[in-house]
Amino acid sequence: MAYNIPVEATLDVIGGKWKVVIMCHLIDGEKRTSELKKLMPNITQKMLTQQLRELEDDGVVNRTIFDQVPPKVIYSLTKYGWSLRPILDAMCSWGENHIEIVEDPNNPQ
Repeated sequence: MAYNIPVEATLDVIGGKWKVVIMCHLIDGEKRTSELKKLMPNITQKMLTQQLRELEDDGVVNRTIFDQVPPKVIYSLTKYGWSLRPILDAMCSWGENHIEIVEDPNNPQ
């Protein structure tokens, strides 16, 4: 795919409402699908599965299947996924500042 500017390539991988949230949870360690769902109660199971598949297809998330009954599947960030850490940290920092601003009753905005 050809991109006009580099940010398009970044957004192609991490764009959307849930991908960054998923990756932020995976920074804290590997998670099962059910754990991610509990951490993200507003996401549907279908959307969670779709977003995880897309992140896996882009090489950002690793899916490990354990051969047991019932099957156990865990998700973790790949080395490539960890390379997004500075972006995720910057987004979290900006979000913390934004929350303070919008929740400050003395801020006229």
